[in-house]
Amino acid sequence: MSQPAVNAAPDSATAVPAPLTGLRVLDLATLFAGPLAATMLGDFGAEVVKVEHPSRPDPSRGHGPSKDGIGLWWKILGRNKRTITLDLSKPAGRTTLLRLVSTADVVIENFRPGTLEKWDLGWDELSAVNPRLVLTRVTGFGQFGPYARRPGFGTLAEAMSGFAAMTGEPDAPPTLPPFGLADSIAALATSYAVMTALAARERTGEGQVVDMAIIEPILTVLGPQPTWYDQLGHVQPRTGNRSQDNAPRNTYRTADGTWVAVSTSAQSVAERVMRLVGRPELIDEPWFASGADRARHADVLDAAVGDWIARHGRADVLAAFEKAEAAVAPVQDVRDVMTDPQYQALDTVTTVDDPELGPLRMQNVLFRLSATPGAIRWAGRPHGADTEEVLTELGLTPADVKELREEGVV
Repeated sequence: MSQPAVNAAPDSATAVPAPLTGLRVLDLATLFAGPLAATMLGDFGAEVVKVEHPSRPDPSRGHGPSKDGIGLWWKILGRNKRTITLDLSKPAGRTTLLRLVSTADVVIENFRPGTLEKWDLGWDELSAVNPRLVLTRVTGFGQFGPYARRPGFGTLAEAMSGFAAMTGEPDAPPTLPPFGLADSIAALATSYAVMTALAARERTGEGQVVDMAIIEPILTVLGPQPTWYDQLGHVQPRTGNRSQDNAPRNTYRTADGTWVAVSTSAQSVAERVMRLVGRPELIDEPWFASGADRARHADVLDAAVGDWIARHGRADVLAAFEKAEAAVAPVQDVRDVMTDPQYQALDTVTTVDDPELGPLRMQNVLFRLSATPGAIRWAGRPHGADTEEVLTELGLTPADVKELREEGVV
């Protein structure tokens, strides 16, 4: 039976509304964690209004490579968002934001704690105009505690959480990821937190504040580190590509100079790998019966697997592992990802038609829903492109908008 089409943009009048249709989100945040959470909500139908400063747009517009002066990262982060400008520090900007808040379900912000309060836009003021509002506050360290007012970025979370300390080779320095790992994990957690608060609102009829500290979600995904330390005093060391829990688990170079990754988290898979590489006698070793004991003999197992893989080209390695039902994957860079047949089958990297850049390839929505799919309706729009439209919908006249422009509020 064929699978239902998913993640297709709703082109027709008969299309089923996306699951978050009718939800209105104000994205006041900058850079990555908060804005990416808003993007995820927008991908599934939420109406997201991106609010940026008139003269200081979201810095993500200038991060990374650009084409024709247009930031490419922004095209992804700003997708499915209408963009307006508003200076919240000015009285007219405050008044206008409160009008917007009265129409919204969710506000996502990442100012340092106390900034909104300084502008008389704290929870008391926002909830007064909209008691059903979910105010989502995304900061490096949370809203209270000794570090709360420090500048906070994902890099600091990657360092503080223990991630960097356990990442890298044993005799090498701690390693930070070359991308926004902590921010992205926090974005996933933030979108989950928003939906949880909205579910609670269905029962109580009232909104609430979400306090998301970027240093916390990454600690959660690192696994049982605190419990291991609490109960055993165990501190996980840097082990490179190896694992303390199973072996062989590593990357291995093939005969044609490429790399593959092998995992043997399951005992049966470890046994299949040993038979495949011609070393079945290792299965009978007493230490082979558990993952932790295998990990203590990783040198022997890596040599067995690595020597066999080194004698074969990548295509042959992948085919042999697949036939043996053993777990392997090619180590791919983005060029390989773009042509990988599994990613192509899933449409993981899809094409969006953009008025500024034409056909644009980017990651698709995060998951597939068979009945109410999400979709990328448009890529990130220019700074302030929808200001007049959004404010007019609020009831402001063209003369009102003109006056705000003259005052530097928008």
